[in-house]
Amino acid sequence: MSDEILVNVTPQETRVAVVENGLLQEVYIERTCKRGLVGNIYQGKVSRVLPGMQAAFIDIGLDRTAFLHVSDIQLSENEAGESDNGNGGAQPEVAIESLLHDGQKVMVQVIKDPLGSKGARLTMQISMPSRYLVFMPAENHIGISQKIEDEAERQRLRLILERGVGDAGGGYIARTAAEGVQEAELLEDMAFLRKLWASVQQPEPSAKPRDSMVLYEDLPLVLRMLRDFPAAQIDKIRIDSREAYQRAHDFVTRLIPELVPRMEHYPGERPIFDLYSVEDEIQKALEHTVQLKSGGHLCIDQTEAMTTIDVNTGAFVGHRNLEETIFKTNLEAAQAIARQLKLRNLGGIIIIDFIDMNEIEHKQQVLRALEKGLASDRAKSFICDVSPLGLVEMTRKRTRESLGHILCEPCSVCGGTASVKTRETVCYEIFRELMREARQFDANKFLVLASQEVVDVLLDEESTSVAELEEFIGKPVQLQVETLYTQEQFDVVLM
Repeated sequence: MSDEILVNVTPQETRVAVVENGLLQEVYIERTCKRGLVGNIYQGKVSRVLPGMQAAFIDIGLDRTAFLHVSDIQLSENEAGESDNGNGGAQPEVAIESLLHDGQKVMVQVIKDPLGSKGARLTMQISMPSRYLVFMPAENHIGISQKIEDEAERQRLRLILERGVGDAGGGYIARTAAEGVQEAELLEDMAFLRKLWASVQQPEPSAKPRDSMVLYEDLPLVLRMLRDFPAAQIDKIRIDSREAYQRAHDFVTRLIPELVPRMEHYPGERPIFDLYSVEDEIQKALEHTVQLKSGGHLCIDQTEAMTTIDVNTGAFVGHRNLEETIFKTNLEAAQAIARQLKLRNLGGIIIIDFIDMNEIEHKQQVLRALEKGLASDRAKSFICDVSPLGLVEMTRKRTRESLGHILCEPCSVCGGTASVKTRETVCYEIFRELMREARQFDANKFLVLASQEVVDVLLDEESTSVAELEEFIGKPVQLQVETLYTQEQFDVVLM
């Protein structure tokens, strides 16, 4: 599998598109005014300890305080030893009030960006990635990426890292990119990470007061993608900004030289995201319905609690029998769902309502198709078997906002409910309000201000009701269109 990475840079935002075989798979967006925080290290201050939740809110200089759970607190050896309850090396259970107190300063790292109304998620278990390794200053163990399957290679990397640690201490994880890398390069990476950690512990004295809480900021989006994306999977990298291309070229030359021949500056007049209809695909990813080639479709609903995906046969009628039609629709839907989860960056709890299948083998094949489609997903996911109700429950790790939440905001008319009151409903609300006003106040007449759609109904289908109401309250009712009013808005004015 080879991917092409397209980078669109403007002063306001940077967008990165991952295209596989001409089809958009992932989109990353980083705006200048709102950069992602994952990986950043801060000198935070405990603003409130919550014993009931075994958590604390930490002030790291953002609009909302960030969240730190007791399981993400780095215990000292004494604390870990005193609270060891024989849980086989898992994080010991310690009361958070014995570890933190209000006003205490702590070094923390962001592991989840602020999502919706929630603040950032923090950890005190600091980790710093480089091209081949991840450095964990407070740990003392060596780990190897599970994606490196060759046992001999795993053993080689382990020995190199153990020798490299020496008396310096700290723990390391060999990333997938470390497979086959020479010892000298790995040791150079280790030395770089130690120097980087030293600079975090002793920040520059010239730091501005506003930025005094920030000890370390992760790389910008383009460089972060180049560092983290497996080089073997990248076929070509195209960047439409000369300045961004030069910065990325320097970065790649120093750290990932094998990528240099695959990089190019895109000077074309045609926008780079138009090359593979990326803009159109982004617009489609914001829609509620996803059309399948067979004629079926998906309905995707993202809520605060979970994301639900409903599979429908639509216009697809098949050629053999109903079971075969359903099976083929579900099979195509499983592949489409895997792509949509990555493209829309949907995370948390996800419920998939496949069309009911009778044959167990068909259910297993659909699940395998979903798992295969998510095999290349860099976000971890867990899929359950088909439930007795015919639903597939799964989770996908969420560390940043979904595409919809980045590009959209709740509708000012419907308030995010995706529906508005019917014209008839608003008319009847106006009638009730007129009755209420007539009983409370002595007016000569009433003026109703409403949208064009509502006034049209009052003058047509409900004209008889308006006349009857006027007779009942003994006062005339005048109607006036307010072009700026939404369908749900109206006012009753006493005259």
